[in-house]
Amino acid sequence: MPEKSIVGDIINFRGLVYAPINENGVIFLFGKIADDLNMYIEEIKPGYPDCIGRRFIGKGWERVAIEFEFKSSNFKLHKHDPKDCDIIICWENDWQDCPIEVIELKTEIQGMENNPVSRPETDRSSDKDSTLEILLKNSDENVKKWYNQIYEKLLEYNGNIWSKIGRKYAGWYSPARAFVSVHPKAQSITFDCYSGSEAIDKTRITNKRFAPNWSKFRVKTDTDVEIAVNILIESHKRIEQALLTGKATGFFSGGEASGTTKEIIDSEDDND
Repeated sequence: MPEKSIVGDIINFRGLVYAPINENGVIFLFGKIADDLNMYIEEIKPGYPDCIGRRFIGKGWERVAIEFEFKSSNFKLHKHDPKDCDIIICWENDWQDCPIEVIELKTEIQGMENNPVSRPETDRSSDKDSTLEILLKNSDENVKKWYNQIYEKLLEYNGNIWSKIGRKYAGWYSPARAFVSVHPKAQSITFDCYSGSEAIDKTRITNKRFAPNWSKFRVKTDTDVEIAVNILIESHKRIEQALLTGKATGFFSGGEASGTTKEIIDSEDDND
């Protein structure tokens, strides 16, 4: 009798058709997104911890010891010592109050660009590097000014904060994890920031169903700049605390992990 094939849910993410159902699947998927997580790998090894890597934290590359698990609670079952590990990378985070940082791939991949399995295209032209100029090309001079003012004031608050700029939005990092998603418009800027279980004052939950741990607000005038800075400082404090307790902080953490960041932002904008 041929061996039965059992697979996870369909995710069709960067060549991985089905969700991981074991630790090996987690390792493979992590390899697909290590760059998105601002990491590179120095060593995959037998024994504990599984992996030695480095993560970019703005001023340089920090060494991190990584343990792969299908579920974060397996770390306890295997009786690993948390003192010898910096990060658990898993498909599902089911361990509340974990003493170390947890990266739950199930939620992390929801906000990432995807190249689903498809027939290869020919003569695909290479993309040009994304820059702040490209991100702000459709924004007026006020938006450009507000973007720079807010980011500079955050750096005055904490010099370890850094940015990763894409074509449609920028991520600002704590430095370990993205805590702000910045979406410049023609005459305003939409911010989504980590807030945890309770919205930050002068913001609203980005999406109660899909992103209940993130809050949203806009900058439309000069007077909004200082308000934005105060909100983002509070967001930074909350994500730092969340990382200390191993909480999942991805955009879709705590939600139903469906759709994309852009789709949710656009949907919410339509309701404003």
